[in-house]
Amino acid sequence: MKSIKLALCAAVATLAFGGAAAAQEASGPTLGFNVGVANEYIFRGISQSAGDPQFFGGADTSYGIGYAGVWASNVEFGDGTNAEFDFYAGIKPEALGITFDLGLIYYGYVRDPNNSEDYWEAKVAGSRAFGPLTVGGAFYYSPEFPLDTGPAYYYEANASYGITDKLTVSGAVGHQDLDESDYGLDGYTTWNIGLSYPLTSKVTIDGRYIDTDEDAEKFFPSNDDAAFNTGSKFIVTLKAAF
Repeated sequence: MKSIKLALCAAVATLAFGGAAAAQEASGPTLGFNVGVANEYIFRGISQSAGDPQFFGGADTSYGIGYAGVWASNVEFGDGTNAEFDFYAGIKPEALGITFDLGLIYYGYVRDPNNSEDYWEAKVAGSRAFGPLTVGGAFYYSPEFPLDTGPAYYYEANASYGITDKLTVSGAVGHQDLDESDYGLDGYTTWNIGLSYPLTSKVTIDGRYIDTDEDAEKFFPSNDDAAFNTGSKFIVTLKAAF
């Protein structure tokens, strides 16, 4: 099964790199910044802030099909860890009407007491627009997931639809798959659906329902302590980009 997954990733990557040669010539580099706040930080259906509000910000640069960025947020894991910082880079070539996203992401944590929470992922994603409808999928691979749980895979199918020129509905279904688990579980499934609306040219509000299956509750035994709270959530995010 692992060889099939890796072969599929390689095939998609080869196709995408082939399309990169036909991409438009690079324009000048761009630089952007973003800041935001949410009533809780949820990542793949799991709370990263123990029910507390999230404050985040980042910076992105792009040149042609290449991009890179940094992003940071507060977290609360119940062990002293209080912040997350991410670095990422990749390319977004186009082929056969599909926009691909091939990249690497590093997740780092501040005041991690055991130095066991940092990890990185490889990302292969793609999306295609059909008028106001955009459909896509993504695959993430980590050779060593946090807390020494071994290799991990995350699969996601997503879609968005422009109801009006400004109002957009979007949703996703994903599955976190683990090779090893101290709790005898392979992973869990999460899903979300929500609406986003630009309040101004730079500020967007997003309201989203997020949930997980019962395997997530079994996998995170600290659920009662809210350190990695699972289950249904309604998250409102206000984000400014400039």
